[in-house]
Amino acid sequence: MKKVINSILLVMFIVTVTSCDKSKRAPNLQFMPNMYEPVSYETYGENGIYDNGMASRLPVDRTIARDAEFPYDYPNTPEGYEAAKSNLMNPLGSDLDSKKGKALYSIYCASCHGSKGEGQGELVKREKFLGIPNYKDRDITEGSIYHVIMVGKNMMGSHSSQLTEEERWQVVAYVQELNNSF
Repeated sequence: MKKVINSILLVMFIVTVTSCDKSKRAPNLQFMPNMYEPVSYETYGENGIYDNGMASRLPVDRTIARDAEFPYDYPNTPEGYEAAKSNLMNPLGSDLDSKKGKALYSIYCASCHGSKGEGQGELVKREKFLGIPNYKDRDITEGSIYHVIMVGKNMMGSHSSQLTEEERWQVVAYVQELNNSF
C-alpha cells in the first residue's frame, strides 16, 4: 500500500514540475489580435475618425474645457459681490420651473439654510456650522444670490461645479420665493 501511495505522489510531483516548465511551450494563440495590440491615437492629434479630422471631438457638446474661464464677469471680492448684487439679472427670464428649484434647494442648500430659509438646517442643528443667515434678515437680490452660488461667501463654498447655469437660476428663483414668503 505504501508503494502505491509513494508512486502516486511521485507521479503527481513529476506532473507538477513538468507542467510549470515554460521553456517547451509555444506562445498562446491570439484569436483577436487587435484586442491585445490596439492601435493607439494621440488624444488631441490628427486622425480621420471624426469629421473634424481629430482623434477626439473638441469640445464635447455642453461642456467647458478645464482650462477655460467661466463666463462670469464678477470677481470674488466684496466689490464683485456688490456689483453682482446691483447689476446681475436673470438672463433666462421668469419662466423658470420653481419645482426644480425647490428640489435643487433641498439637495444643495437646505442642509445648512433650512427648508424655509430660516438658517436652521440639519447641520446647524447638529452644530456643525453656526451663524447661517436667515433670508428674512438679509437684503438679497437675484444677483447677490447667484454670485454667492458661483463663488461662495464666508463659510459657504462655491456650488458652480455642481449646478449648471440654468439650475443656479432655478435655485435663485426659489430662494427669492422663500425670501418673499417672510
